[in-house]
Amino acid sequence: MSGELVSNLCANTLIAYGFDVVDLGITTTPTVELAVMQEGAAGGIILTASHNPQEWNALKLLNKHGEFINAEDGRKVLELAEKDDLNFVSVDKLGKYSKDESYLQKHIDAVANYALVDVAAIKKAKFKIVVDAINSSGAIYIPALLRALGVKDVIVLNAEVNGKFEHNPEPLPAHLTGLSNEVKKQNASLGIAVDPDVDRLCFVCEDGSMFGEEYTLVAVADYVLSHRKGNTVSNLSSTKALKEITQKYSGEYFPSAVGEVNVVNKMKEVNAVIGGEGNGGIIVPDFHYGRDALIGIGLFLTHLANSNKSVKKLRGTYPNYFISKNKIALENGVDVTGVINKLTDKYRTYPINTEDGLKIEFDKDWVHLRPSNTEPIIRIYSESNFETTAENIAKKIMQDIHEAM
Repeated sequence: MSGELVSNLCANTLIAYGFDVVDLGITTTPTVELAVMQEGAAGGIILTASHNPQEWNALKLLNKHGEFINAEDGRKVLELAEKDDLNFVSVDKLGKYSKDESYLQKHIDAVANYALVDVAAIKKAKFKIVVDAINSSGAIYIPALLRALGVKDVIVLNAEVNGKFEHNPEPLPAHLTGLSNEVKKQNASLGIAVDPDVDRLCFVCEDGSMFGEEYTLVAVADYVLSHRKGNTVSNLSSTKALKEITQKYSGEYFPSAVGEVNVVNKMKEVNAVIGGEGNGGIIVPDFHYGRDALIGIGLFLTHLANSNKSVKKLRGTYPNYFISKNKIALENGVDVTGVINKLTDKYRTYPINTEDGLKIEFDKDWVHLRPSNTEPIIRIYSESNFETTAENIAKKIMQDIHEAM
């Protein structure tokens, strides 16, 4: 809702610094990442609330490679802002402003022409798809992509692009009941949900049940690894199902700290052929190093079409793990590092990883404790074969945290 206002402020500020600005209009985060590379730009800015409520419109900053800036560069940006030392250029050296709305088609063409996307197979499958576009750019990009992939029967929910999100925009099961119901009502093949800036992706099965955001990456990795042998990466809070799929194809799985920039760095380090995050983020390195729902849709629909299975049956081919996602508020003045250190010591006899908070492995189960960078909370993610076990592990760890505080 505040997009045009913030966009004008950003563009004119950059022009006053002497930068040329290319405005892509209403677009997606991965499209800007592609455009930075194709334009040979110094960087990129995406104005988006991302998966947050509409009042949290903000700036996502990209470097010259079209990748998110790292923590060190982020600190430098904040330092520059706090100094408030504005050295604008003289009037005869102002930057130029131009609009370029061609990147919608460029992005779609790149997906349709990608080596592992089989448009003929998708077209032949004659999918009927319901899309929840959450009143954002997905309403423009996803239907256009599906048509380019040969899908003729597309129903779009929340299709008005006005930034007034119809429901909580994070694509979690609790927020997708409307999509679930519509898939059943329309007797559709599947449902697709994206977040407002179209870098997260999840699916709904034909019976209205959730495919599971954790399994978006698992399914796409299964398909990619069947054609390209290699390594995979996901963050420490993502399902272990990816590790098992990777090992099935004789590859090696590597965990990274939470955050897209950390996943990307680890993928480059281990030369991964596919990676991402358990929140429905797919990163295809030879496409570009960023979460991209569009290439994710192309690969998933190809995999589904070639499998000759329904979405529900495809989901049934993967391990059925449950992740319990919790958070605990920190008391004022609590020493977070001290709390984590106490739990590290308590569970020292188990395999642990302290790269990003604390991850503890219990035979076939795990729990990950991670202090938030933006809120006074600790997030606790736990996974098990059984939902109750995952929840009980989380409860036990939360009790340990209370005792440590």
